[in-house]
Amino acid sequence: MTSYSYKTEKVCVREICFEIEDGKLHNVRFFGGCPGNTQAVAKLVEGHDAREVAGLLKGNDCAGKGTSCADQLAKAIDEAISKAVC
Repeated sequence: MTSYSYKTEKVCVREICFEIEDGKLHNVRFFGGCPGNTQAVAKLVEGHDAREVAGLLKGNDCAGKGTSCADQLAKAIDEAISKAVC
C-alpha cells in the first residue's frame, strides 16, 4: 500500500492523506475543515476505485471558491496516480 500526502489550496482543510492499493482508495484523512463533511467523504470513498472517486469529486465547488475539500481530494488522487505511473 502506498501512502500519499497532499497540501490543499483555497479550502479549510490543510492537508489530505490517503493510501492506494491495487487502485483502491483507503484510509482517507482530512486535516482541518468541517469534521462532519470530511469524515463522511472519507467513509464514502473507502475501498472504491481511486480513478472513479477522482472523476466523481472533480469540479465540486464550495461557496464560489472554485474548489472544495472533495475537489482537492480529486486533485490529490490525480497527482498520486500520475506519480505512480511515471
